[in-house]
Amino acid sequence: MKQRIAISGAGLVGSLLSIYLARRGYSVTVFERRGDMRKKGAEGGRSINLALSNRGLRALEEVGLAGEIKKVAIPMLGRMMHDLQGNLTFQAYGKEGQFINSVSRSALNTVLMNAAEQLGVNFQFEKRITGVDLEKTTLSVQDSKPEAFDLIIGADGAFSVVRGALQITDRFNFSQDYIDHGYKELQVPPGLGGAFQLEQHALHIWPRESYMMIALPNPDGSFTCTLFFPFEGPASFQKLNTNTEVVTFFEQMFPDATRLMPTLLEDFNTNPTSSLVTVRCYPWVKNKTLLIGDAAHAIVPFFGQGMNAGFEDCRILNQLLHYHRDNWDHVLPEFQQARKKNADAIAQLALDNFIEMRDLVADADFLLRKKIEAKLHELYPSKWIPLYSMVTFYDEMSYAHAYDIGQKQKRIMDEVMKTPNLESTWLHLNLEEIVSKLESS
Repeated sequence: MKQRIAISGAGLVGSLLSIYLARRGYSVTVFERRGDMRKKGAEGGRSINLALSNRGLRALEEVGLAGEIKKVAIPMLGRMMHDLQGNLTFQAYGKEGQFINSVSRSALNTVLMNAAEQLGVNFQFEKRITGVDLEKTTLSVQDSKPEAFDLIIGADGAFSVVRGALQITDRFNFSQDYIDHGYKELQVPPGLGGAFQLEQHALHIWPRESYMMIALPNPDGSFTCTLFFPFEGPASFQKLNTNTEVVTFFEQMFPDATRLMPTLLEDFNTNPTSSLVTVRCYPWVKNKTLLIGDAAHAIVPFFGQGMNAGFEDCRILNQLLHYHRDNWDHVLPEFQQARKKNADAIAQLALDNFIEMRDLVADADFLLRKKIEAKLHELYPSKWIPLYSMVTFYDEMSYAHAYDIGQKQKRIMDEVMKTPNLESTWLHLNLEEIVSKLESS
């Protein structure tokens, strides 16, 4: 008889994991508190467009869906910075041919759910889980009787019900940390004939020191914009209370974008102001119950790795199942031990990258630093790899290893940046010596 597995959450990670497990021959039921987005439509105003990169693509390739997703994805070759005057500066993400992909959360989720159903996965929508018995491995859904499974997996996001059951067990460590900023989703519509009104193959950033706005392209020619802004303070959501205040703020701080946003006020007033949280917890396993994805390690979106990290979770779990011949007693402890340090690393990297994106990408010293690092990578491609590239394009390298190397690179470059008259002399730096410091550290 097939082992029965229950997954809480029909989001991206839950749906992908159900595909992996169904392909291995398990009987999988997915419980989702919301309705079927394929019938009701996705929740608007709450989903930051996703940046799908190599780690996520690798998992999709393993289940045969990468090609289908690429058809609705838009390659983004780098960051396009917009200053207050509307002047543009472009920073490539990596070498020629390296890019990340802008994808719609709902389009990707739909592809995953359809593929899962074709494999026999049973999706139960509008089914709110009300109880998890970690000793008996049973789930209670709304008013129904507890149902027993061989395994329960919580893939139900940052505010996981399944994790809630683990939180009241002994020696369970948990923290959630909100940043001072929230986000609000806005839109730049397509131009005439569906034309893109901004550069199509870029992630656009309006860095404004303590806050920023970004925009990602969609296949219909529109851009999904997200304002990351403090909840309180002199420049904050708290201060934007009237239509006049909203329009004045956007015209002053994002003049080139505001001209392209005819529904600015409607979007600002209608879409919710949402918070951003980092969740850390451990252990992820209790008896036959497992946490995965955001339920185990929710992160802020500033490295574009939340979904990619969750997809990598699924791939590594499947890899361990293959290696241990589906012996979950070996797989579960090994999975959490392997993934915890990587989850902590990408959580910190995401927080660090927020500072870089909002404060530093328009800074002259920062741009010079990046120019030097790009030269090091060009001359010594296997010895000096920029941190962003390690995380985004080198999917064989763990997040934890990339973080450690990035910290060493930072210490070395901090010293390099102290060089007198560096702006005019950097081409004469002893780059081989700089690289050797990384190898010896």
